[in-house]
Amino acid sequence: MNVFDTHCHLDDEKFNEDREEAYQRMLEAQVTRCVCVGSDLPSSRRCIDFADTHAGVYAAAGVHPHEAKDAPADYLETLAGMLAGKRVVALGEIGLDYYYDLSPRDVQHRVMAQQVDLAVQLDVPVIFHIRDAHGDMADFFRSRKRLPAGIIHCFSGSPEIAREYVRMGFYISFAGPLTFKKAPHLQAAAREVPLDRLLVETDSPYLSPEPKRGRRNEPAHTVYTLAKLAELRELPIEEMAQITWNNACALYRIDP
Repeated sequence: MNVFDTHCHLDDEKFNEDREEAYQRMLEAQVTRCVCVGSDLPSSRRCIDFADTHAGVYAAAGVHPHEAKDAPADYLETLAGMLAGKRVVALGEIGLDYYYDLSPRDVQHRVMAQQVDLAVQLDVPVIFHIRDAHGDMADFFRSRKRLPAGIIHCFSGSPEIAREYVRMGFYISFAGPLTFKKAPHLQAAAREVPLDRLLVETDSPYLSPEPKRGRRNEPAHTVYTLAKLAELRELPIEEMAQITWNNACALYRIDP
């Protein structure tokens, strides 16, 4: 069985003491590929550097809505250069976050739109972060003449909005919250998303799944979310692993 963690943050300082050990635990857990995702220019560079030196690790570069207010004037040129890297498979993570509102909403929208334009120009997939902003994000998508390929990462919405995103051509990725007991809307959405649009992730070091909840998350824990997704879809875990592996490789344009 090969498992693909489509979104993690191995560059995070929470891994400073055992990053290499976490990478080895990932491989031992049969999580043989992951994408290390940037949130600003420095973290994107760290992700790329890690991917360049570790088999099975890929990178994404982008400016998160939390960091949008601090994006330098030339950030798009820097991102374009990063996206040319041989181990860089996506632009992200970008999007809207109305839960924390760490950047003004108009700035979040502007920086996201600029990065979407860049992704369309360069023909690269996008990793979207959406928190408490599904209505505005759906409106943004509807307003666009062209949309890049993309993933709604760490999906947190309803079955209805999941269906809308799928109709727009996006993949839906589920993280640790899918395993929580009080997550009926997420579990309902996971039952409805077409099999060829499903992905799994950790978003580590955040959002540890059951039975690791309350502890730091890491890519090895992808298997718990995968197991829950397989249970919800009434499929063997090995089959769900292959389905989500194939989907991730198709989205990120990596040979299976």
